[in-house]
Amino acid sequence: MERKTAADFDPEVLVLFDAYVHGHLDRRGFLDRASTFAVGSVTAGMLLDALSPNFAAAQKVAKDDSRIKAEYVEYPSPQGAGTMKGYLVRPATATGTLPGVVVFHENRGLNPHIEDITRRLALDNFIAFAPDALTPLGGYPASGEDEARSLFGTLDRARTAEDMLAGAQFLKAHPECTGRIGAVGFCWGGSTTKTLAARMPDLAAAVPFYGGGQVAEAATIKAPMLIHYAGTDPRINDAWPAYEAALKAAGVQYQMFIYEGTQHGFNNDTTPRYDEKAATLAWSRTVEFFNKHVRQ
Repeated sequence: MERKTAADFDPEVLVLFDAYVHGHLDRRGFLDRASTFAVGSVTAGMLLDALSPNFAAAQKVAKDDSRIKAEYVEYPSPQGAGTMKGYLVRPATATGTLPGVVVFHENRGLNPHIEDITRRLALDNFIAFAPDALTPLGGYPASGEDEARSLFGTLDRARTAEDMLAGAQFLKAHPECTGRIGAVGFCWGGSTTKTLAARMPDLAAAVPFYGGGQVAEAATIKAPMLIHYAGTDPRINDAWPAYEAALKAAGVQYQMFIYEGTQHGFNNDTTPRYDEKAATLAWSRTVEFFNKHVRQ
């Protein structure tokens, strides 16, 4: 079956889906409002299914790929949940220590897509670690995205922030890491990447994808930043001018790219919002940025 893209959907349906994904609209609300755009034999439920992730179809690096060594590990988070879990991946043939990259997921926990992203970074010769913010609630649920999104909304935000900071510190101190780490995150994880940069003065590089940021945090950022935004994403982009002004005032080294014609989530190749051209360019810039700033 031919893979659908954002162009196959009415723009308003994409707006509704974005609201649903980010908890501003529940499933029933999406179905009710999307029914206006369901024509012929297509139902609102079919629209939602078509827009939802297909993890298996998009996977680029299998969990049992012989080129990597991957495992689920626990790490301490004394200011947060106490004990957290995450996914640690490194090249199978690595000798000596490697630069690290911590990977922050979207607002659904450590799902198969983020695990795949983590494995891809290992193939770029990093030791990569993805903490699961849903650990206190049992981790990413077997039932998938709907339950994960619902659980995520019940997390204690302050403790979760400590859990993510502890995850970065765990990677930095790992005996197979050089002690230099970067961070990359998507949506909620993009915001978390910005917060980490503000809280971790020795972070070597920060790469947030379409994530909001707190203006007040910019003053303490020391890490160089590479910021990726979608072209059609007013919820995030409208806040950029104030955040950019704060970065400039703080003397932060940064680059920001807007990928015109793309939707929020354009790097996520499990959904129709994925834009292959933009995602390929953004990811090549990301790996190049980490190679420059983290691999020293």
